[in-house]
Amino acid sequence: MPSDPHQQETLAVLREIRDQQRAMLEQVSAQRALIEELVKRSRESIAESISLQKLAVDRQRAITLFAMVGIVGCIAAILYLVIRYL
Repeated sequence: MPSDPHQQETLAVLREIRDQQRAMLEQVSAQRALIEELVKRSRESIAESISLQKLAVDRQRAITLFAMVGIVGCIAAILYLVIRYL
């Protein structure tokens, strides 16, 4: 052990700095784990949102197709009635 008071003070300050750096590294590690969890949740949420949007688009296509068939059928019936009674 150094006997000089300045050296002892310097060592104490360096140990304190080291301990504070270790504590900060632990905090950063914990924050990183939290951020990774949040990113994972975000990706899962985005994937679910995309799948729901695809499902909605597929349903909209089916409804549109059904409506178009109905509209064409109505137009055909109207044309038939118009031609029949002319």
